[in-house]
Amino acid sequence: MRNNKLSYLIVLSFLVLSVASSCKKNTATPDPVVPVTTTAASGTRDELTKDSIYLYGKELYYWNTSLPTYDVFKPRSFSTNDAELYALTQYSLDPSTGKPYEFVNGSTSPKYSFFDNTITTGKKSVLKADLNGTANDYGFSVNYNATNDVRVKYVYENSPAATQGLTRGCRITSVNGRTNLTYNTTNIAYLNDAIFGSNASVSLTFTDLNGVSKSVVVTSGTYTENPIFFTKVYTVGTKKVGYIVFNSFTNNVSTALSSIFAGFATQGVTELIVDLRYNGGGFVSTATQLINLSAPASQTGNTMFTYYYNSYLQGLNSAQRKASVLTHQPLLDDAGKVQAFTSGVNGKYATYADLDYTVSSSDNIEKFAKSGSLNLSRIYFIVTGSTASASELTINSLRPVMDVKLIGETTYGKPVGFFPIRIDKVDMYIPEFETKNQAGVGGYYSGLTVDKEAFEDLSKVWGDETETLLSYALLYSKNGNFVTPAAKTGSLSANTTTMPNKLSSVERQSVALSLDQNNFSGMVKIPHKKF
Repeated sequence: MRNNKLSYLIVLSFLVLSVASSCKKNTATPDPVVPVTTTAASGTRDELTKDSIYLYGKELYYWNTSLPTYDVFKPRSFSTNDAELYALTQYSLDPSTGKPYEFVNGSTSPKYSFFDNTITTGKKSVLKADLNGTANDYGFSVNYNATNDVRVKYVYENSPAATQGLTRGCRITSVNGRTNLTYNTTNIAYLNDAIFGSNASVSLTFTDLNGVSKSVVVTSGTYTENPIFFTKVYTVGTKKVGYIVFNSFTNNVSTALSSIFAGFATQGVTELIVDLRYNGGGFVSTATQLINLSAPASQTGNTMFTYYYNSYLQGLNSAQRKASVLTHQPLLDDAGKVQAFTSGVNGKYATYADLDYTVSSSDNIEKFAKSGSLNLSRIYFIVTGSTASASELTINSLRPVMDVKLIGETTYGKPVGFFPIRIDKVDMYIPEFETKNQAGVGGYYSGLTVDKEAFEDLSKVWGDETETLLSYALLYSKNGNFVTPAAKTGSLSANTTTMPNKLSSVERQSVALSLDQNNFSGMVKIPHKKF
């Protein structure tokens, strides 16, 4: 992702590929400006953008061999860019399901691919806060705890919602005057528009955890996102068990993570609970930091995971590199500057066409490098259907090297990731690589299955030992299994209050996908190659 400091305007410049079609893409970067020699191409700006979407997909898409030719696909025939992207992603079939890898039942949006409109500010930008750590919205999210029970599932500290007194567990009883919020498609659409849309403010009535009813107006505003919602150390018998609720792999959390894990080590933590129940992913670099903080020191130098690109990218020869669309995607340095590289493909500056995409390249093999002194005997991950991408990468990378337990629901299923492709006014994100751990395991397109299936209780605050998912982790730490004692014994019981009108498993999956669609789900790789 390119944040505001790194953003640059791009105009389409002409490029002919083997399909005998053209796209136009002219790139300018902030400092210095990079000139691109272009050849005029016929068509409107919108038509040329649609050409570019197809041509980038044809070269970079992980399942590119399934895509038809330009003449068959007819990119200019689509009414919108989004319609084209959806069509582009529905050719590649997952043999285990017989459906496209990017198929989502009842949706006309791909499971993985999307556009981010880089000139749009506020909550309409998909990547608004989930990656760069600065948000402009209300700062909270909701979900159904039961069919007639809408709860706040999290609130960012210092956000507009936090200043109005909202916390996890508050029950929403009215939204902009509507009191009937019972679970159905109409009300889900209403909540999406009222809370996650582009409105400047939302009027809420809610009951807090003390049973006090409050009416407030939450006005959208800018705040710094801290994705670490909660940390604590529990004493379980003679053990010290750490707990961290981590909501997104942003690029502003490195120092905080290191400090928290140092604190766990100081307090003698030997088991760790990492709560990723809403974490849709983010930067691979942040995921590798979390992995290295948790992994055994003995793994240092061993393979953590490997990137796999499509066969075309892996086999690029000199002529193909020079003809590649990637010659118009500058590879910036860590300061966001263009890297001069006269011996590169375009003879001026480093681009993504200069990278080595072969599996054996050291650039595509991530190695363990233990960080900190935390020595864990076991790690638990709390997960749901909203746990995706970089979160799943973290789990999959640790599974071969230590004792890992998963608690909750099957994860989203996204073993693929991307780097951003700028086309005119948008960044296009399509799966460009897959990752596999040191055991060669990947391909979890249907999600990672859990060791203990359980469903969260949104009426409980972070860290409450009786909250269903957390309690199962503490129970296992105590007893070595997930079997709930017949009689309640202290705060480590996994028993929970029976909920009336609970959502079915299908309904839970549906609402997780339907509500808060601006929430980022992805795994972004920003190469740090220096030229």
